[in-house]
Order: sequence, then C-alpha cells, then structure tokens
Amino acid sequence: MEPFISCYQGLLVAGVDEVGRGPLAGDVVAAAVILDPKNIIEGLDDSKKLTEKRREALFPEIKEKSLSWCVARASVAEIDEINILQASLLAMKRAVEGLSMQPEHVLVDGNKIPRWTYPSEAVVKGDSRVKAIAAASILAKVVRDREMIEFDQQYPGYGFAAHKGYPTKVHMAALDTLGVTPIHRVSFGPVKRLLSI
Repeated sequence: MEPFISCYQGLLVAGVDEVGRGPLAGDVVAAAVILDPKNIIEGLDDSKKLTEKRREALFPEIKEKSLSWCVARASVAEIDEINILQASLLAMKRAVEGLSMQPEHVLVDGNKIPRWTYPSEAVVKGDSRVKAIAAASILAKVVRDREMIEFDQQYPGYGFAAHKGYPTKVHMAALDTLGVTPIHRVSFGPVKRLLSI
C-alpha cells in the first residue's frame, strides 16, 4: 500500500469508496468503514488488486473488526436520472450517513467529495493509500459482485457473473442478441444507442 501521511490520528475517521461506475448494468454500490486501530486487519488493499478469494476472506473480517461499517447504493433509475457521477456521490453519502457512529473526519476515494457537512478530504488512489478506504472498496466490490452473479441467474445469456456488467465483447454481443434488461442503464451510450435503433 502506498504511503499516506494522515494527520487525523486520534479522530474517528471513516474511509469511503464506491464500485460500479463503469458497468452498463446494475446499481452503483458504496461502502464506508471506520477501522478499529486496536483490531488490525492484515492484507487490506485496493479491492481491484486482490483476488476474489482474498476479497471474500476479508469481507467478514472487515465487518467483524471494524468499529462501524455501512454499504449503500444508488439505483439504476437514479443513475439514469442524475448521471453516474452524482449517483456515485449519493451512494457514498448514504454509506457514511448509515454508519452506526458518526465520523469526525471522512476520507473519500477519488477527487470529488459528496455534499455533506463532514470535515473531509478527497484522496486520489485512496483505495491504495488509506486502509479504511481499501476496506470500504472491498465491502462494496464483494456486495456488488455477488449481486451481479445473482443477476446472471435471473437474466441468463448476458454473462453478468463473469463481466459484472462491464461492456465486454460478450456483454455487447448479448445486448445485440437478447436486448436490454431492466437492470441496464439506459442513459449509457451503448444501451441508449441500442434502444434508439
């Protein structure tokens, strides 16, 4: 994990991250985590750098050892209504507001901060630099990936279990052949173009 110099020791700090901005289907999912400095979790890192097996192993450990955690989302309908950036910020806001204890400071992955009253800082590549953000990225990714695997059963033929809704060749071919499902984001270019034909 890259070094991150934090001046927030002693404060109740939450890390927040979202997963699912790029896919053509499914909700955008965010998580917020307040780690317990007395209950160390080994191996936290950006969820994209970890294997699925490692993420699944860390998932219950993060929930068990953290002082507080919350997973929240913005729906496909909300994504289509307010755009993916605003929906991502909304999901992160909901995740922080859903914590059982309110943080004194929030570290947000990326370069934008949701509209809220919490003292906060945006941390570029935060999921690789801040353990609380890494923990949040793992929770969000595991939850979203599990949902896409369930959607694979509900909407067979699209390959959701493999590509998790991202615009792969398999996904695009399935869209052309099978059409658009209720979980597709109709405001996204490839889906919008298909609906306009």
